[in-house]
Amino acid sequence: MTIEEILAGESKNVEFKENLPEKGIKYMKSVVAFANGTGGKIIFGIADKTREVVGFDKEDVFKKMDAIANAVSDSCEPAIIPDITLQTVDGKTVIVVEVSEGRQRPYYIKALGRDGGVYVRVAGTTRLADEYMVKELLFEGSNRYYDQALCTGFNITDEDIDALCKAMKEQAVKNAYNEEQKASIKDVGRQQLRSWGVLIERDGKDYPSNAFAILTGNGGLHVATQCGVFKGTTKAVFVDRREYTGPLWEQIDEAFQFVLRNIHLGATIVGIYRQDIYEIPPDAIRELIINAMIHRSYLDHGTIQVAVYDNRLEITSPGKLPMGQTMERMKEGYSKIRNEALAHAFAYMNLIEHWGSGIPRIIDKVKAAGLREPEFIGGEVDLRINIYRGQVDGTVVDLNAPNTAVKPPINRRETADKVPTNEQEQQIYKYVSENVGITTAQAMKLLGIKQRRTREILVKMVENGWLRKEGASRSTIYVKNTEGR
Repeated sequence: MTIEEILAGESKNVEFKENLPEKGIKYMKSVVAFANGTGGKIIFGIADKTREVVGFDKEDVFKKMDAIANAVSDSCEPAIIPDITLQTVDGKTVIVVEVSEGRQRPYYIKALGRDGGVYVRVAGTTRLADEYMVKELLFEGSNRYYDQALCTGFNITDEDIDALCKAMKEQAVKNAYNEEQKASIKDVGRQQLRSWGVLIERDGKDYPSNAFAILTGNGGLHVATQCGVFKGTTKAVFVDRREYTGPLWEQIDEAFQFVLRNIHLGATIVGIYRQDIYEIPPDAIRELIINAMIHRSYLDHGTIQVAVYDNRLEITSPGKLPMGQTMERMKEGYSKIRNEALAHAFAYMNLIEHWGSGIPRIIDKVKAAGLREPEFIGGEVDLRINIYRGQVDGTVVDLNAPNTAVKPPINRRETADKVPTNEQEQQIYKYVSENVGITTAQAMKLLGIKQRRTREILVKMVENGWLRKEGASRSTIYVKNTEGR
């Protein structure tokens, strides 16, 4: 643990404790939460509010280490074996308790039982897991997939199975890239559906899995995609709202067309021909929607949300990242399948090419269009991906002018504009000029100062006309003020 890491503060993987609490349950919740998540560290000997390194006397430190080891052993189920070490920080001795990502999920506090003792990490805090999260952890811990489980209370006929097989082949043909690929598509039959886990055979009879219900939009599972257009950069003012249900492939098409209807369309001249061009690459939009469909948690009763704002397209997928997956690995192309039956079905229907390649391809297409790299947010309760629209310094590029060639956004950072004289304000102004805007959290990280001081600087920059504040509460973002400067 370095001073720099301490100054960065607590996070989803780091927690500070000034001393060893008399009651172990006060930190055992975090031990359990780290094991149920991606792992983490509890640092004893650092004040959580001030980040002051307090440390421990050398005479007591080994007793405290033993007490921690015994408390974890006695309190957690299944067994958690943390790595407990000593570290010198700023000349003082602290205790580092490192908990690895667990495989025998869910982990819980014995005294509270599995019904009330399962904890998870959300946005740097430890919270009691809700019912859906406990089920998610159970499936992960037993190495099973929810979409391959029996859909109870859902009865299907031979005609229902035949209709799904026919519809899937139609989609495979429709999504084929060329005639050669079309010709190679084979009929999908019951045996194939069984091998994927879409059907479950028992005593010579076929029963539907959750994947069958999800794919067809039947079986009592409310699977929907909510789409909305908002005025400005927050959800304060609705312009349009739709909810799509039914088979997944229909939801994909309807959500995709909804986005295309609500973003700018212009044209570019290729030789003597006029070619339509959207401000966001349509292939990236469609892949993003498909990615949300295939990787979302269907145990979570939430819906996929597709939101179009003045400055971005935002797609939110319910459910935490699967065990073993991280934002960084996802962007590098590492695939962790949450819904195996759906993945097989989507691959057959030519909705996905190779598992894991979707996110890197989306990033490449967006950057090739001259837009900033997509933004990935969350991963603990849901995953949100933002693609920022064709903007320059907070101004939407007009792509609607008829018969006008559309060029990539021009970088207008290098202008004759004056810049603030204060060094910290200059850093913020430079960041805002190079990006869509800046949040308070981003400014704190950029300057390496506390929240209160950061807000004072941002407010002053608004008052002096350098920045303009958009949104409210957690949605607040500061953008470059182009009016009067």
